[in-house]
Amino acid sequence: MAETQSAHSIAYTRAPFSTWLGIVCLFVLFGLIVLAVIGPSPRTSDYEETRAKKRMEKLKALHEESQKELTTYAWVDKNKGVARIPIDRAMAVTVADLAQKKPAPAGPITTPAAQAAPAGTSPAPAAPQGAAVSSPPSSMAASPSPATQPSPQAPASPAPAMTP
Repeated sequence: MAETQSAHSIAYTRAPFSTWLGIVCLFVLFGLIVLAVIGPSPRTSDYEETRAKKRMEKLKALHEESQKELTTYAWVDKNKGVARIPIDRAMAVTVADLAQKKPAPAGPITTPAAQAAPAGTSPAPAAPQGAAVSSPPSSMAASPSPATQPSPQAPASPAPAMTP
């Protein structure tokens, strides 16, 4: 029993004052090192102003470069014969080219096919446009089912446009 009390007292003894003083000194030393490293870096408004000036200069150079590309002639690939022309000239050429072309006629508008019948029933043949809907055969007339009754057709939609 005496051994357990001595082991317990060794495990839970209080740290001496010098240990606590050493830990506090280490934290203070770490703080001083951080201040020495971060302290000299510029954190004034001059720093932000110079960064803003550099950003504005880069933006101005980018705008000048893009404006030059949009307003001048240049070779993109001379071996393939690909050249860059000013955007105003390209728009004028495109408008003139489109003005000379005759618009293509629209194709006929077709109605969509009838909806598919549920599985297990034979689909009724679709009636051509303008033809009268025929009545079901007499064997089915006695017990009409929803699949044999004519269903309302979906509204017609125009055919997709073809681009030349």
